[in-house]
Amino acid sequence: MNVETRSVTRSYYRGAAGVILVYDITKSVLVGDFATSSNRFFSSRETFINLSKWLADARTLASPHLVAVLVGNKSDREEDREVEWSEASRWAAENGVHFLEASSLTGDNVEAPFLLAARSILLSIESGVLDPEKAGSGVSYGDRALRRVTSSSHLSFGSLSGSRRKRSDRIRLRNWMPSGKCC
Repeated sequence: MNVETRSVTRSYYRGAAGVILVYDITKSVLVGDFATSSNRFFSSRETFINLSKWLADARTLASPHLVAVLVGNKSDREEDREVEWSEASRWAAENGVHFLEASSLTGDNVEAPFLLAARSILLSIESGVLDPEKAGSGVSYGDRALRRVTSSSHLSFGSLSGSRRKRSDRIRLRNWMPSGKCC
């Protein structure tokens, strides 16, 4: 990745409460560099090895209590696997990040990293580790008429008129666990 692209990408981390790092589990990836109009193949080993740089950038620039989720993409292509699940799982444990694999092609576990990050951030708020009122925490309450987080880890979206929605419309995160290999 060129210096300009990395500089812009790093700006996205500033003050973030969560980051999702994705690598390719398969043998090779064709990557186009839009700045130079050139293409080259990266091995997925390269994308996996570069995770350390991305995580270091995120931890340097984001909230001190950053929630990180590592996602191995293309789990539907087991026959083309280069990065083993056990290796990525060990890396995640050593670096203090959540881990799972997903397939953007089949949709398997695609929502899981977002829900896992949201759940972890909500639990950090409830435990007092993250304070949405504090600048640099990476989270804020926003418009309380539109969004409300209750003490039992429910994320609910109310209508603009302020009327309460049925309980079945809430997303319950407390006991959520992703399907497949995780964490």
